Amino acid sequence: MGLRKVGRGAGDPGRGAKNPNCTGFGAVVKCLSLRASVLRLRGMGSIKTDYTNRFMALVAEQSAVLRKTKELCETLLQDPEFQDLRLKVDQFMINDIAKGQYQDLSERGEYLQHKQEQGLELADNEVKEYEALRGKFLQNPVARGFLDAQKTMQELQETVNSYVSKTFELGRVPKAEDLEGSCGEGCGCHH
Repeated sequence: MGLRKVGRGAGDPGRGAKNPNCTGFGAVVKCLSLRASVLRLRGMGSIKTDYTNRFMALVAEQSAVLRKTKELCETLLQDPEFQDLRLKVDQFMINDIAKGQYQDLSERGEYLQHKQEQGLELADNEVKEYEALRGKFLQNPVARGFLDAQKTMQELQETVNSYVSKTFELGRVPKAEDLEGSCGEGCGCHH
């Protein structure tokens, strides 16, 4: 596979031009990585631009942003509800029966999905077998606790990400109404 020629036009990430794909914190980090790759490909070696230096200052070990991020992490770890969620995940991870049920269910689900993607019809007994595995898994209290904890943790993570993303977007701390109708990062609905 050959390297694509990188021009000096408006879409050139190596020139600091605005890249429409570089929105949101995660995408900015990806674009910085792309920019670094482009600069290295051009033989410029290390990156010594104001743009990159400012980013690095924001995430430097002693920066206020990183200190507050670590403080948020510590707050999460000390929260009794979060500790309960972690306990449910940990209980699942040490329960070989629940993990085995989860693996069986996942493998069967992947097989059926692959079969459908190939345009093949699912046999009634295959669907019944999957539903039986699913029912047995969901009846396991450790498995049920794991799924509930996983869902809650994902929602919490999406909420935190929404606040951070909206802060970047708005240039201020978002209010509750700023987040209403937001489906989360990457949904494409542009709320």
